[in-house]
Parts: sequence; C-alpha cells; structure tokens
Amino acid sequence: MTVTYTSEVTTCRGISCFLKLLLRWRGSIYKLVWVDLFVYLLLYYSISLCYRFIPDQLWQQYFEKVIKYCDTYSNRIPLSFVLGFYVSLVMTRWWSQYCSIPFPDNLAIIIGASVKGQNEHARVVRRTMVRYVCATFTITLTMLSPRVKKRFPTLDHFVSAGLLTKDEVKIMNDLDNEFPSYSKYWLPLAWAANVVTRARHEGLIRDDVSVKTILEELNLFRSKCGGMLDYDWISVPLVYTQVVTLVVYCYFVVCAIGRQYITSDETNGNIDLYFPFFLVIEFFFYMGWLKVAEVLINPYGDDDDDFEVVWMVDRHLQVCYLLVDKIHQEHPKLMRDAHWGETAPNSLPFTIASKNYMHEYPFPSTMNVKVNRSAQDLLLPVEDSISQPDGVRRRSGPYLWRLGGLQMKKQSRTKNFPLTKIITYDDANNQVNVYDSDVQSDEPKTTETPCEEFENLKRNRIESHKKKMLEIIQIWKGTTGEKHVST
Repeated sequence: MTVTYTSEVTTCRGISCFLKLLLRWRGSIYKLVWVDLFVYLLLYYSISLCYRFIPDQLWQQYFEKVIKYCDTYSNRIPLSFVLGFYVSLVMTRWWSQYCSIPFPDNLAIIIGASVKGQNEHARVVRRTMVRYVCATFTITLTMLSPRVKKRFPTLDHFVSAGLLTKDEVKIMNDLDNEFPSYSKYWLPLAWAANVVTRARHEGLIRDDVSVKTILEELNLFRSKCGGMLDYDWISVPLVYTQVVTLVVYCYFVVCAIGRQYITSDETNGNIDLYFPFFLVIEFFFYMGWLKVAEVLINPYGDDDDDFEVVWMVDRHLQVCYLLVDKIHQEHPKLMRDAHWGETAPNSLPFTIASKNYMHEYPFPSTMNVKVNRSAQDLLLPVEDSISQPDGVRRRSGPYLWRLGGLQMKKQSRTKNFPLTKIITYDDANNQVNVYDSDVQSDEPKTTETPCEEFENLKRNRIESHKKKMLEIIQIWKGTTGEKHVST
C-alpha cells in the first residue's frame, strides 16, 4: 500500500518537517538501496585491495594510470539528464495509472435514482447491474495485480465471493472456449447494458434520457478498465529502460575504479580516508533515483508504494449495494433548516480551537488600487466618417477625436451624477433596476438596457458633432465666398 505521511507534514514548523521522515524504514530509500550499496562497497574494496597489495611496482603504476583515466572521463556520461527525464516520464505515467482506476459511485447513484420500484424484481435489477460492474472491475484487477490474482485465481472464486453466479461463469467459460484469444472482462458490462434495456421495456426506467445516462456511465467505466489494461500491455519502451539502467551501472563501475585513492597523491596533501564517503553519497542519490523509477513503473505489484487495490474490491461492492438498495429512495425527513429565518448565514460558528481563523478570507489583488474621481469619467470614441460636400477638405481622425473628447468632457461635467445605491421599482409588468442619486436628472427614466442606452447616447453625440461640423463648414464656405466677391 502507498506509504502516506500527509498527517506529519500538514503544518511545517521549525527547521524542516521533512527531517523526521528520514527516520522511516517502510517505503524509504534505505530499504531500496542498501543491498545495492553493500554489493557496490564490496566491489570498491576489492579493487582497492588489489591495487594496494600488487607486488609489482610496474603494474601498480599502470593501475594508477587506469584510475586517473576513469576519473577524468567519468563525467562524460550524461547521467543526470538521462535519469531525470526517465524518472519524470515514469512519475507522470504512475499518476495517470492511478487516475485511470474507475469508481462506480456515480453509476450506482444514477441507477438508484433511475430504476424505480421497491418490489423484489426492481431490487434484483438494480443489484444485478452494480454487481456486474464490480465483477468487471475485479476481473480487470486479476489481470494486473498479483495480490488480487492470489485472492481470485479462478472464476469459481468469483462464485464463492458472490460476484458471479454459476450460470454466468458457465457462459463465460463457454465463450472463452469458443474465442480463447482475448479477455472477456467486458462481458458483465454488456450484460448490465442488456439489463438496462430490459428495465426500460418493463417500465422500471421511465424515460430514455435515464437509459442514455446509464449507458454512458457504463461505457465510461469500461473505458477506464480498458485504460488500466492499456498501461499493463504498453510499457515504457524497453530500449529506453535499458539505456537508463546501463548508464547508471556503467557510471558507478567506472567510479569504483576512478575514485580509488592513489598512494602517489600523498605528496599533494590528499588524505586516505579508507571509506569513500562522497562516492557513497553519490551512489545513494543516483541509485535511489533509479530505484524510484523501478518501483513506480508498475504500481500494481507488492512494493511498499504500490497501489493497494485489494480493498477496492470490497469497497466498491459494499458502496454500490448501499446506494441502490439500502438507501434507495430514502432520505431524512424534510424540515426547515437552522437558517430558515434568514436568507443566508453571515458566518457559521467557530470552536475555541479555530477562533484564530474567523477573519481569514481571500483578498482581491486590486483591493488597494485607487482610481481618482477625475479619472472615472467615460471617454467615448468618435466616428470620423462624416459626410462632407464635394471640394471640402476632410479633417484627420485625431483632430475629430480631440474635438469629440473635449465635447464629451464638457458633457460629463454637466451630467455627472454620484451613484449611491441601486433601488428596484416593483411593477407587475416590468421590473427594472435604476440608480438612485441625490441629484435628480431632468432626463426621463426609461426601461432601456444599459447597452441600448449607451448606443443611443453615442448616436446622439455623433449627430451633434455632425451638425456642428456642418455649421463650421457653412461658415467656412461663407467666409471664402465673401473673399472671392471682394477680390
């Protein structure tokens, strides 16, 4: 079962809340690496003894050259890159495998709400549907998990557990004998779909929408079971796993030679510690990294961090029977709740232990952003597509924008009303929300929507600008005509 330590790291205080996790043994890195580390130290000391006790001085010098060569080129192996990418791939695959495990709770709730009736036949229909679903889940697990396979080695054990009947097992065996190539884990779900169709014809399911919903949930459950089998059939490419394994083991074989102490280094001030401390740390980290990938690549085994799926067999069957039979169409008595006299409670009560959390709530990131009153006026764009007479030079867009901007700014000063609150006028035929202000406007109140009111205001202002521009053009024409007459 996956080793959990969530309760120990819920609140982190002090130096580090992870330090106390280093004292655990089950599921720890020590449990995975200690055998490999013991063998590696035997290899290291064997090479060290051979070097130290070589009687021939010439062979000893040659061995020192080999040690220096291995130490120089050991860093050429891209261990961190290859191992890090591989472990990241395995971790993503591991979590996806857990997400593919189906839970029949939603399906059982839908069946309990859709299949009506308290008589024996209706109960048989509901219980049979969910029993087939749980049987499919268990058959799928027997193909993946050695633990579940040991619990249900044959279909006869399904009969003893009550997941299948003898007649159903006989049908499955006959079908396996006739078509032995493929697994029939999906067969109970096909039976469940047929039971749904029969229940609709018998009137136990009142509408086709419920039938469609149940069949969709059955298909989703089958898809997740198929996804579990897909992860079992399609592994991480073998060549990639081989490359990573070879890189790690070759690297440490080279390090077992290249990190040996050389007697000629005594003149350089190096100390012979007899124990390769930093080499052991390096081995611990990188080999532990590889062991993580080895454990997580198939999470349905017997490792400490593998998924515990045996309890799911009992849990799924029990929950399904409770949902479709024990509590079918049952609920507590309907009555007024404790907050009936108010629309909604301002706050639920706190205990003494939780009183420090009474005023904790999220704040928006723009809470402290203040906009000046003078910068809150609206600025509307002005369309410069004004029809002008022939021969009249057209003004540029920015000029019209500036002119319109000034005009709108004047209007905003004269028609800027402070908004205090929103009140509602109750009308049997039409209910609208209007702004209540201390300053009453002379404009009539309308029932237009904000968008329509905005468009009308924009249209009126554009028409006003057009009239003013035409007046300016007429004045300009009159001035030009007088000049021609005078000349």
